[in-house]
Amino acid sequence: MTAEATEASVTRARSSLPAGGDPARGDSPLRIAMLTYKGNPFCGGQGVYVRHLSRELARLGHSVEVIGAQPYPVLDEGVPLTELPSLDLYRQPDPFRTPGRDEYRDWIDLLEVGTMWAGRFPEPLTFSLRARRHLAARRGDFDVVHDNQTLGYGLLGGPGAIGAPLVTTVHHPITVDRQLELDAAKDWKRRASVRRWYAFTRMQKRVARRLPSVLTVSGSSRQEIVDHLGVRRDRIHVVHIGADTDLFSPDPAVAEVPGRIVTTSSADVPLKGLVHLIDALAPVRARHPDAHLVVVGKRAEDGPVATAIRRHGLENAVEFVKGITDEELVDLVRSAQVACVPSLYEGFSLPAAEAMATGTPLVATTGGAIPEVAGPDGETCLAVPPGDADALAAGLSRLLGDADLRRRLGAAGRERVLARFTWRQAAIGTAEHYRAAIARAGATPGRSGTAG
Repeated sequence: MTAEATEASVTRARSSLPAGGDPARGDSPLRIAMLTYKGNPFCGGQGVYVRHLSRELARLGHSVEVIGAQPYPVLDEGVPLTELPSLDLYRQPDPFRTPGRDEYRDWIDLLEVGTMWAGRFPEPLTFSLRARRHLAARRGDFDVVHDNQTLGYGLLGGPGAIGAPLVTTVHHPITVDRQLELDAAKDWKRRASVRRWYAFTRMQKRVARRLPSVLTVSGSSRQEIVDHLGVRRDRIHVVHIGADTDLFSPDPAVAEVPGRIVTTSSADVPLKGLVHLIDALAPVRARHPDAHLVVVGKRAEDGPVATAIRRHGLENAVEFVKGITDEELVDLVRSAQVACVPSLYEGFSLPAAEAMATGTPLVATTGGAIPEVAGPDGETCLAVPPGDADALAAGLSRLLGDADLRRRLGAAGRERVLARFTWRQAAIGTAEHYRAAIARAGATPGRSGTAG
C-alpha cells in the first residue's frame, strides 16, 4: 500500500501500545521504522531478514512499520508496509528501461535515471534520499529507524535529520561482492563495467564510518566491516539471525528422493560458487548415478554455470526452480538427501541454517561466516574449502553413500539451529541495541524526533 494508505493501520497499531515508559529502557514497546531499499523475498537475504525480523519484533509487542521500495518485501500479518517507490529500472522483463516522460516525479527520479545511464547502480542513494524526505515529514512517529544496508547519504545527519536515532544492519560489505566479480572478469571491459556498477560502495564506505551503531550477523562479517569499510570495531555489534524453526522443521511424511542435492543460489553470481558445485556434480554421478541437483534460483541461459552444465552433459541432472512458496521450499529441502552451500563467501548463510533446521544434512564451504552457522566438520556438517570442486564432490559422495552419517548430521544440525539461530533470539538482541541507540541520542519518550 502507499504511504497514505498505511496511515490508518499505523494509527491503529500505535493506539494498542501501552502509554508511558521510556523507550531507552526495557519497560515500553518501541515504534520502529524498518527501511529496505530492496525487499525481494525470493532472491538474496535482505527480504528474508526484513520479513522475519519485523514479524518477531511485532510478536514481542513492538510497533513495526516497514518502509521499502521495489521489489517490495512480503510481510506477515500485523506489520504494515509503506511503499516508497523507485522508478523500478531493473524490473523484469525490461531491465535497464528508460521511463516514460509521465513517470518522472521529481529531481530524485532524474538522478536515478542519470546514474543508471552512466552504468552505475543508483538505488541505495536514491532510496536514502526518498526515505529522508518521508521520515522528516513524519517526525515524532518513530522511536528508532532501522536501515537494512542502504548506507546512503540521505540517512546521515542524526535524529535531527530523519526524526529518530538510526541503527543500521550491514549483512556483509558489498565490496566483497565487487572484488569477487572483478576477480572473475575476463577482460578490461568487464572490469571497467564492474567498477562503474559498484561505484555506490564508495558512498557506503563513507556513510558506514559515520554511523554510531552498526549491527551485523556474524563475527566474520564484523571483521570484514572493519577491514573493508573502516568502521571502528567498538561500533559494530553481532546479532545472529536464524531460521524460522516452526516452518523449517523435519517432517517424516515427506519422502526422501534418492540422490537429490538441493542448493539456493543466484546462477552467475561468483560469490555463490554454483559453478564449482556443477563441476562437482559430474564426478559425484560417476559414483551415484541417481545424483541430481535442484537449484532454488533463476536459471542462467548463458554464462559460466550454463557453460559448465553443457560441458559436463548435465542438462538432465540440474533443475532450476523459482517463485515457489515457503511451504514448497521447505518440502523441497526436506526431500533432499543432501543440502549444499557452495558459496565462496557468506555474511551469514540463511540457506545453511534453514536446511539444518529441517534436519537435512549439509555440505558447506568454509567461506566467510558459514562455519559460524554450520558448525564443526563431521559434527553438524561436512565442511570443505571454498572454490574446491574436488572437495565438494568428495563430501557429497560421502553423504549420499552413508545413511547413518546423514541421520547423525541432520539431527545435530537441527539442534544447533534451535540452540543458536532463531528469529526470536535475533529480535530480542536487536531491540536491545535499539534501546541503546535511543539512550545515546537522549531521546525523550514519545518525542524521539525532537532529539538533536
